Amino acid sequence: MEVVVGADHAGYELKEVIKAYLKEKGYDVIDVGTDSLEAVDYPDFARAVGEEVLRGEGRRGVLICGSGVGASIAANKIPGIRAAICHDTYSARQGVEHDDMNVLTLGGRIIGVEVAKELVNAFLSAEFSRNEERHVRRVGKIKAIEREFLSGK
Repeated sequence: MEVVVGADHAGYELKEVIKAYLKEKGYDVIDVGTDSLEAVDYPDFARAVGEEVLRGEGRRGVLICGSGVGASIAANKIPGIRAAICHDTYSARQGVEHDDMNVLTLGGRIIGVEVAKELVNAFLSAEFSRNEERHVRRVGKIKAIEREFLSGK
């Protein structure tokens, strides 16, 4: 599986750790930046991760900023991206299983390395419950909201 990773300066160090960890686990990693601790704007990297996921370059994305909040907000502005900030493995797994989450956001200043690895494992090992009608129906409603607001009606 290919995984897209991206971060702003506050998430850079954790991104580098997660990127190396994913490679060790056998994942192909697409790194969309940033490449330093120099201050940058998280929406740029949320966009880059989201676009790669939508293009199918990476099946899922991991996005890191200082708190994870701004990155999550920015990523969710991209139609087709379902991003959530998770700091527990239940949410990281269930977000995929029930909500078809395709981008995990993390707070680089909030969680430690080992917790981040556990969250990434939970996120990447989970699959959407396509055979459970209620989850399919709910994700369909999310997509309908997206279409409605994109059409301006």
